[in-house]
Amino acid sequence: MNTPTLAAAIRERLRAALGGVSGERMTATVAALASEPFTGRRVGSAGGAAARAWLARHLEDTGAVVSFEPFTAPFVPEVYAQPTVSWSDGTTERRLAFGRDVAVHLASADQPLVRHGALAVAGAGDPAGRWLVVPPDMRLFDAYGHAHGALGLLVGRGVDADGWHYTMLAGPNPGPLPILTLDTVTHAAAQAAAAVGVGRLAGGTPIRRRDVTATNIHGRWRAAADGGADLLLTAHYDGVGDHPGLRQPAAADNGSGVAVVLEAARTLAATLPDGVGLSVALLDGEEAGALGSAHHAAQLRAAGAAPTVINVDGAGHLHKAAAVEAGGPAHALLAALDQAGRHTGLPLVAGPVASDNRRYAAAGLAAVGIGAGMAGYHSPADTPDRVDQATLTAVARLVVATALLVTTDSAPRARRPARRPR
Repeated sequence: MNTPTLAAAIRERLRAALGGVSGERMTATVAALASEPFTGRRVGSAGGAAARAWLARHLEDTGAVVSFEPFTAPFVPEVYAQPTVSWSDGTTERRLAFGRDVAVHLASADQPLVRHGALAVAGAGDPAGRWLVVPPDMRLFDAYGHAHGALGLLVGRGVDADGWHYTMLAGPNPGPLPILTLDTVTHAAAQAAAAVGVGRLAGGTPIRRRDVTATNIHGRWRAAADGGADLLLTAHYDGVGDHPGLRQPAAADNGSGVAVVLEAARTLAATLPDGVGLSVALLDGEEAGALGSAHHAAQLRAAGAAPTVINVDGAGHLHKAAAVEAGGPAHALLAALDQAGRHTGLPLVAGPVASDNRRYAAAGLAAVGIGAGMAGYHSPADTPDRVDQATLTAVARLVVATALLVTTDSAPRARRPARRPR
């Protein structure tokens, strides 16, 4: 497919805008957001509040009018102490490393005390006073039926390429028992030991649920003229947060997305056509179920506002192409995005971007999500050095070009089907 011819004025506007995108500035933003004082930017945490203050100052420095929108994030899980877990196969005892060998399951009951007991296989033998190893083919719901009087459940779960368990905040509600997840090798060894009547485990599950205050950050550079286009750039600034004794910097997810949105907004504030509105929403609570975008999308719908939404969920490292997911009445936005990808040389592929863009699309807004790599996803391996500056630059240029194309008369428009005569 040939690239549609762009008008000379649009080509010049694109050239000037794209030339101003700074990879160095975005790399510095990622490093700041992933730094230790922000403690992984967990919703409701002191680190999240510190990151929010830093971002607000950044927006104000670029000329935005900044406002905050607090809301409640209910029942957010928190591992509040590093669990102590060890197990024995009958001959050798081994301390399990938190985050690598063992983690606390989201469905776990809160049990800070270490419970000592023999191992058994769920569904085989007397469970009372034992830690039950749940076979890989047994559902957690079924394991509960075999667990009367048990000390807790041991569930197998794979680790990532760096050897870390994934940290999640959105998931099942707590059940009646402590539950630990073991890496698949340890889990298989524990099941083998339990099957022959040997092996013991000692462990606790210090996890609680709290209602916390989350806060979206809004920045606006310019209001849309009557009947003019209004552009909203979004990214979530929260991460899964540090665990006790375990740093989780949240650099790619989603410090990189925030860096791209800030850089794109800085560029667009000076280059968008007159009458086009520009704002950003840096969203909280995405890791707890996209709560920030759900809150904001409901506000926009109630106000009758209909901005065009571009959401960036990760620009850590480009693997051949950036993933794109569109929703709502996004035909014109997709056409502009396709043209922008070809103009900037960034390959695009349709793929799931399961983030805040879905909340805006569900509210009836034209929305697209862009994702490009999540090295170290939800783990201590999500560090700034793994965020590729060339990827940051490529995605920021894509966002800028898309915004300029979709908000000008020369932007490609999807054909509307002719109305049938009544």
